[in-house]
Amino acid sequence: MDSLRKALVAVAVLGTGAGVGTTLFALVVPGELQKQAMLQEMPERDSRRRDEAVRTKELVMATLKKAAATEENVTWRKNWLGAVNKGSRSA
Repeated sequence: MDSLRKALVAVAVLGTGAGVGTTLFALVVPGELQKQAMLQEMPERDSRRRDEAVRTKELVMATLKKAAATEENVTWRKNWLGAVNKGSRSA
């Protein structure tokens, strides 16, 4: 009988914890309007941010192409932008 009582108390405590957790989750989760607002504010929606990301990818690809074409160790380059834009080697 004592083990049955302990089992019932354990189930009640776990059930209460699950109920409280579910309630808190329901309170914290944003509503549909908040979700739409958050999606509109994402950085990928901003055209300036997209242009900046494209430019960064172009610089990385240009550096990788140059590194593949030369024997120079490009990891020690001091001025990355100048080397990619001007096509010159920097020390």
